[in-house]
Amino acid sequence: MELVAARDGRVRVLVDGAPATRPGDLADALVDPLRALGRPVVRVRADDFLRPASVRFEHGRHDPDAYLEDRLDVGALGREVLDPFVARGRFLPTLWDPAADRATRAAYEDAPERAVLVLDGSLLLGRWLDADLTVHLTVRPSTLARRTSQEDRWTLPAFARYDEETAPAQVADVVVHVDDPRHPAVES
Repeated sequence: MELVAARDGRVRVLVDGAPATRPGDLADALVDPLRALGRPVVRVRADDFLRPASVRFEHGRHDPDAYLEDRLDVGALGREVLDPFVARGRFLPTLWDPAADRATRAAYEDAPERAVLVLDGSLLLGRWLDADLTVHLTVRPSTLARRTSQEDRWTLPAFARYDEETAPAQVADVVVHVDDPRHPAVES
């Protein structure tokens, strides 16, 4: 928090983790403390920047490689959120409604000069997304398997491949071990 509070200008924070680690909960929990430090906060969810179903499911609805590679519109996150947030103080809050499988047609929003953008999602690191601070939530593979619903277990190979190829625990600025969510262990 001190790193974010001490920086001038707009700051981008990425909170990355498998859905079972609940990155959105941590991202939401950062809002009030950042505001208490005098920083306006903007919340964006990566799940609002998914690619169309025709791309996401081109290889089937349960393909772990497609989940890792084709699910998220990384280009749009950079182009419509992270880059213009810093450069122009503008950002697109949402892009795609996956339930309706169509664009949200959201309007661009303005961000004050000292705003902090907190973006949460899964599989965000190692994708050339510019951020000032990255946080990765991690659990042991057995914990991830236990916390992942039966219907979503097909995604586990995607997270194993992400860990192997991207090594998010090594590239993140802050790593939070949440095997016991009541007692997170922070390493930085």
